[in-house]
Amino acid sequence: MTRTMLYAPAVALLGLAMLTACGTNMEQRAASGAAAGLVVAGPIGAAVGGAAGAVVNEVEEEKPN
Repeated sequence: MTRTMLYAPAVALLGLAMLTACGTNMEQRAASGAAAGLVVAGPIGAAVGGAAGAVVNEVEEEKPN
């Protein structure tokens, strides 16, 4: 197994995590997370990415300004 194959899943998950934070409101964050999840893992990844985007939105709203 090559090193590229070993690092690919970690890089994909990092990219997904970074994209779930994109957007200014919940819909945009859920949509960007779903799009990244779809690319990484298909329909199940889209559902997980959308949920992750919603969670990121909740965390962002709870931060004190």
